[in-house]
Amino acid sequence: MAAVVASKAQLSALEELMPTDDDLLYEEELLRNPYSLKMWWRYIQARTDASARRRYVLYERALKALPGSYKLWAAYLAERRLAVRGSRPDHPSRAALRNTYERALVSMHKMPRVWLDYLELLLEGGGVTGTRRAFDRALAALPITQHDRVWVLFLRFVGEPGMPVETSLRVYRRYLQLEPGHVEELIAYCRSGQMAA
Repeated sequence: MAAVVASKAQLSALEELMPTDDDLLYEEELLRNPYSLKMWWRYIQARTDASARRRYVLYERALKALPGSYKLWAAYLAERRLAVRGSRPDHPSRAALRNTYERALVSMHKMPRVWLDYLELLLEGGGVTGTRRAFDRALAALPITQHDRVWVLFLRFVGEPGMPVETSLRVYRRYLQLEPGHVEELIAYCRSGQMAA
């Protein structure tokens, strides 16, 4: 009996994701031209009242056809960020959002806004090693003219209480290679109570 109830629940969840009669116009147009950003965008905007799962499926389909569209990625990531606002850092929806950012960075690795949003998400609970590696990847992917924006977040990250001292010192040394005039920041860090921790 429980299996029948579970299968009915799964069936209703699948039916929710299926196109309705209102979707036929968009679906037919997309069959003719699946690479039309304008049509995908209209379809997504027309379904603002749909459930989050249904909208996510629409975004995923659109991004499968147009993986290099910054407009689609930015809107999708913003919507998913809004959905996890206020949740605990270890909530599964945050892990799903981090995975979505990783997929976005495959084609959006030269976009500083995507990196900065992702790094800020990781600062809220991405773990020390994973967050540090993401910062390293951002610095490797972005042009040096964009590095100052990343370094602001990176220094905030290593200045957090509980950060391993060796990690902080290595990051500050790297930063001083780029900005040798900021040695006072390292001195202030060394004089703070965090060095004793």
